Amino acid sequence: MSLNSPIEPDAVRPESVEPVTLSDRVNAVINPAADPSPDAAAATAAKSAEKTGMPQSRKQNSATFTQPETIGLFGPRKDSFSQRYHLTRRGKLKRLTQIAQIVNQFDIVHGLTPIKMRLMLEALGPTFVKVGQILSMRSEILPQSFCDELSKLRADADPMPYGTVLQVLEDEYGRPVGEIFEHIDATPLGSASLAQVHRAKLSTGEDVAVKVQRPGVRETMAQDVSIMRTIARIAAKTMHSAQVVDLSGVVEELWDTFESETDFLIETRNLAEFKRFCERYKYMDCPKPYPELCTEHVVVMDYVEGISVSHPNELIEAGYDLKEIGTKLVDNYATQVLDEGFFHADPHPGNIMVRGGQIVLLDLGMTGRLNAKTRSVLKDMIFAVAKQDSPALADGLLRFAGAEADPEDYPALLADLDVIVKEFGTVDLAELDIAAMLTALTQMAQRHGIEVPSTVTTVGRALVTLEGLLDEFIPDVNMIQIISDHIAASTSKKDFAKDEAKSLVIEGHQALHSLLAAANELKVASRMLTRGQLRVNMEMVGSQEPIHLLANMVNRLTMALIVVGLFIGSSIVYYAGIKPVIFGIPIVGFMGYVIAFILSVWIVFDIYFKGRSNKKR
Repeated sequence: MSLNSPIEPDAVRPESVEPVTLSDRVNAVINPAADPSPDAAAATAAKSAEKTGMPQSRKQNSATFTQPETIGLFGPRKDSFSQRYHLTRRGKLKRLTQIAQIVNQFDIVHGLTPIKMRLMLEALGPTFVKVGQILSMRSEILPQSFCDELSKLRADADPMPYGTVLQVLEDEYGRPVGEIFEHIDATPLGSASLAQVHRAKLSTGEDVAVKVQRPGVRETMAQDVSIMRTIARIAAKTMHSAQVVDLSGVVEELWDTFESETDFLIETRNLAEFKRFCERYKYMDCPKPYPELCTEHVVVMDYVEGISVSHPNELIEAGYDLKEIGTKLVDNYATQVLDEGFFHADPHPGNIMVRGGQIVLLDLGMTGRLNAKTRSVLKDMIFAVAKQDSPALADGLLRFAGAEADPEDYPALLADLDVIVKEFGTVDLAELDIAAMLTALTQMAQRHGIEVPSTVTTVGRALVTLEGLLDEFIPDVNMIQIISDHIAASTSKKDFAKDEAKSLVIEGHQALHSLLAAANELKVASRMLTRGQLRVNMEMVGSQEPIHLLANMVNRLTMALIVVGLFIGSSIVYYAGIKPVIFGIPIVGFMGYVIAFILSVWIVFDIYFKGRSNKKR
């Protein structure tokens, strides 16, 4: 099958243009679609782009650049989420009806089992499959049984037609595919809900893999996310907090993740950066990208033909040592996370192959980054668990989250950490369950109002995925032992002395500046003191409660004096025999007795109930 397609001849340029009146120009600005004049720059630019062979993505950028900004009485007009992705109420209503029908089939009103929830998300489509994959890592939101079942969700999808793949490539490059590729296999290597991968051969002879994004996948995802945002807002208002925990945050995390995954230029940069990292290790590698052929919707990289780590028998037959593969893989991963701060965030078996004595990591669309401070704290926390040092673990956790402990909650925090340390710090490294430990630590942090950064969650997910790979295919490799040995080896006495000296220099520099600042403040205070301008504001800590009790005592004493005065005054009126009378008592005296009685009862009840409330405290 030939990939060449005929090139349309250039349109004939008109030799003359009729004069354009002012009214025509005004109409062109108000209604550009009907503009017959030279002011229709967008249409002209689009036609010229087609004639010059400009790629479709560049056409869109050009059109965006020529689109004029508008301002109004209340500021510039802002493009909404719906406008950006061409969402309509009719389309959202149609999709919402479809979702409601599927949800109704699974009888969500009477409850969902873990299996029914997984099947329902698969039926709802790729967007909700992604939601399930994220929820499977969030045990603070769902019970562990649901997380375990949702981890089985697959991202496989029906393959795109071969003609659609070719059309996407032509639209991206703006020229026939045959000018770039000598051949593209019609059968895909893999097909997911987001993209599809084909083996191909460039016209220059290189054997490559071409990853093509499905047309309109971002718009479809945006529609589902818009619906989920509405549902999350309603659920947060109507359901109990124990059942819905920051569902809106999960939806936003989903959209952020999907936006980065649908921009293949990010994956291209990740491949190039990871390729430079692998140059220092003879046993590690990743596909080389071809940046000149990569766009926002297409990635072209070297084709990797090897043995997946999910086939250990084939690796053994090929002469590889499984323990050596697992040890080098984990040690290099520890280097990525703890030393480089740039790591593969999805190390599942399908993304790891062995070729020519090298471990090759595929699919760099999902990566994570850790700054130097986070890496340092992560090492300290690992050592704290090993030493069963709860205070050190608490300090590391708070530094991790960038929060300070409330003195009133700190003892409870230490108590909860003691439980985690005793449960996980006393077992052998071979028996340590990383997933359970991270789950317990995350749930405990949430109870104490400590927000764990998303980068830490990404590390946890990646380690859990790597641990599952080793347990299933290379069970003789102890991941925790290798990571601990890596930290110990990378922290030699010489390096430790350097780090301590550097820390002392930084702290000394800060202390010197603080001392100079304090001296300057003292100078200002002494000058104000000599001029009689110094004022001192003092607040006695814990003084509010005694003052409040004293105010209550004064109020009661005042009311008691009023009651006594009313009784005495009413008695004088009674003996004076002032008319008119009621029940043999002058009306004035009678009213005084009634008011005095009511106030007396109020004082007694006030003393009784406040005394009981103080005892309960």
